[in-house]
Amino acid sequence: MLIEKKLVRGRRGRTKKRFWRRKFAWELRSEMSLWMILPVSLPAFTITGIWVVYAMALYNQHVCPVDNWLYNQSCEEDLPLQTGPVLCCTLDNVPLISKCGTLPPESCFFSLICSTGSFMVMVIVLLRYAHVIEKHQNCVLNTAGLSTGWICAAGLIMVGNFQVDHAKVLHYVGAGVAFPTSMLFVCLQSALTYRLAKTQGEYNMGHLRCGMTLLAFVALVLSGVFFVQESFMLQHASAIFEWVFCVIIMLFYGTFAFEFGGVSSDTLMVLAKGGAQDPSSRDCKVEGVGVGGPTQHQPENISML
Repeated sequence: MLIEKKLVRGRRGRTKKRFWRRKFAWELRSEMSLWMILPVSLPAFTITGIWVVYAMALYNQHVCPVDNWLYNQSCEEDLPLQTGPVLCCTLDNVPLISKCGTLPPESCFFSLICSTGSFMVMVIVLLRYAHVIEKHQNCVLNTAGLSTGWICAAGLIMVGNFQVDHAKVLHYVGAGVAFPTSMLFVCLQSALTYRLAKTQGEYNMGHLRCGMTLLAFVALVLSGVFFVQESFMLQHASAIFEWVFCVIIMLFYGTFAFEFGGVSSDTLMVLAKGGAQDPSSRDCKVEGVGVGGPTQHQPENISML
C-alpha cells in the first residue's frame, strides 16, 4: 500500500509538472505572437493608408496619376475643375506623397496616418532598444538607433500635420528631419543585426536588411536629385522614387517581427530600470545557453562597438 501511494503521488507530481510546462509554453507562444504583430502592423497600416490617401486625392483630382508623364507649364483650368479622359497636369499636381495629403478630405486622413505611424515607430524603436540590451548588452549602435528612430518619428509628425501648401517651411523641416534619419536608422540597424548575429537565421536577416538598406539609399538619392531638377519627367520620377523609399522603410520595420518573438516581460523590465541590466542575470543567460553545448563564454566587451 505504501509503495502504491508513492507511485500515485509520483504520477500526480509528474502530471502537475506537465500541466505547468504546457501552460507556460502556451503563454509564451501567445506572448510571442502578440509582440510580433506590432512591427508587422506598422507597414500594413502605413502602406495601405498612404495608398488610400493617393486614391482619395486621385478621385478628387488633386493630383495626377502615377502613370502620367505628360506635364504642362500651365493649364486653362485647375485640375479639380477639368473633365474628360485627358487631364492637363502641372508640377503642382505631381503625385508626391505630401501632395496627395495636402487638401481635404485626404489631408485629414494623411495626418492621422502620420501621427499614428510615428507613435508606432517610437514604440517599436524603444522595444528594439530594450530587447538588444536584454539579450546582449547596450552599445553605441543601439543607442544611436534609438535616437535616430525617435527623431525620425518627430519629423514624421511634422510632415503629416503641416501640409506643404499651407506651412511649407515647417513641412520641409519635418521632411528634412524624417528622410535622412530614417535612412540612418536602417543603416544602424543593419550594422547592429550583423554585429549581434550568431545563428544562420540572424545572418540571413542581416543580408535581407542590408539589401533593403541599399535599395532605400538608392531610392532616396535619386528622389532628392530629381526633385531639384526643372525637368517635368524627372520631377515625376522623383515622386515615384519617394514612394519606393517610403515603402522600403516601412517594410524594414516589419522585419523586426523576427526579433520581437523574443520580447517578454523581462524586456519591459529593462525599460523600467532605465536601460540598465543586471550583469548577474545576463551571465546566467549565457551559462544557460552554454550548458550541454560547445558554446563558450565570450568577454562582455565583445558585443560593444
